[in-house]
Amino acid sequence: MKIADRWFERRRIDDDITLIWEPHVDALIRCNIWHVRGRDRDMLVDTGLGIASLRSAARDIFDKRLTAVATHTHFDHIGGMHEFDERVVHESEAAIMADGSSPMMLRSCNFSEAELRELRDVGYPVERDELISAVPEAAFDIAAHTTRPAPCTWSVKEGDRLDLGNRSFEVMHLPGHSPGSIGLWEETTGILFSGDAIYDGALLTNFPGADLSDYVRTMLRLRELPVRVVHGGHERSFGRERLRAIADDYLHAWERAGMAPAGSFSR
Repeated sequence: MKIADRWFERRRIDDDITLIWEPHVDALIRCNIWHVRGRDRDMLVDTGLGIASLRSAARDIFDKRLTAVATHTHFDHIGGMHEFDERVVHESEAAIMADGSSPMMLRSCNFSEAELRELRDVGYPVERDELISAVPEAAFDIAAHTTRPAPCTWSVKEGDRLDLGNRSFEVMHLPGHSPGSIGLWEETTGILFSGDAIYDGALLTNFPGADLSDYVRTMLRLRELPVRVVHGGHERSFGRERLRAIADDYLHAWERAGMAPAGSFSR
């Protein structure tokens, strides 16, 4: 496997928001990492796989007090959380992050046959043994890489706020993808960091921790949110019209399959 010249790429979205990602990682587990600049402190939404040091790679923009927020505790979102002094996660998943018990799944053999079938069916086929196409250094051992313990400094719940001084984000509890999935909602700008509660790609419902009834309630809630832009945990960002289309498509599919209450919503 080749050695990457650099592990992270980044793109500035606006004056305050920067997207960071890991280009040598398969799309299935390539997490969007969002850096949000504030007056008094900055916010980091998710931290990727932890294969290389995020803190070192982005030290030029991580130049003030920084709070790292985990939208949920799946391995592709919390791998680098241990690098940061201030760590936030929903109270129902705090223990997972504290003991590092989220399994790291970087190879096809880490997935069950049922999981691999679902991934193929929804458009994320795992076509190679490894889910990374490079390593950060010759000594990196893909089989030995694990999620490191990262006890939170603040376990949040619905309605809590993360204040950056000139910006304030409300915690929305959005279970379904996982019990403690959260979004970060800024009403004044209409910006939502949604994690994996919703993104512009195939949502996974049959993995451990996912709950379809919770997913339905979260979709019904999100489709009514007056968002301007959604920055998800994967794939590209999108606006309110696309948010409602994604939510409606899934709700109708689940209703047709008998997994969502008939007549519980309308287009």
